[in-house]
Amino acid sequence: MDIDARGPRFGAAVTTVVLAAVLITGSTWLLAWQVLAFALGASGGVARSPYGWVFRKVVRPRLGPPAQFESPQPPQFAQAVGLVFAVVGLIGFTAGPDWLGFAATGCALAAAFLNAAFGYCLGCEMYLLVRRVTVRAQ
Repeated sequence: MDIDARGPRFGAAVTTVVLAAVLITGSTWLLAWQVLAFALGASGGVARSPYGWVFRKVVRPRLGPPAQFESPQPPQFAQAVGLVFAVVGLIGFTAGPDWLGFAATGCALAAAFLNAAFGYCLGCEMYLLVRRVTVRAQ
C-alpha cells in the first residue's frame, strides 16, 4: 500500500530540527531519541515512526487530500540508513571521538535537510540504486 508522500517529508523536517539541536547542544539523549525514531521507521516503515504517527494523527487531517503517493520501501530504507549514521554519531558522542559524533550526525542532518527542504531523499535514491544493481547481478 502506497503512502502519502508528504509524510516522509514531514518526518525529515522534524528530524532536521532534532539533529540540528543535537549538534548545537551535544545532547546524547536527544540523539538517542532520534536513534529510536529511526529504528522504529526502519523496522516498521515510516508510518510506524513517532513522526509518522504525528503526521497521520495531527498534520494530515488538517491538509487537503494527497496529490502524490509513493512506495513505502524507499523511505523505510532511508530510515535504516539514517539509523546507521545516528548510531555511529551516538557512539562518537558517548565513547569518542567527538569528531565522529559530529561528522555522523552532520551527515544524517544533511540528508534529512535535503529531503525536508527540496524533497530529495538520498536514502531513497540509494534504495533504487541498490535495487538496480541487484537486479542486474541476477
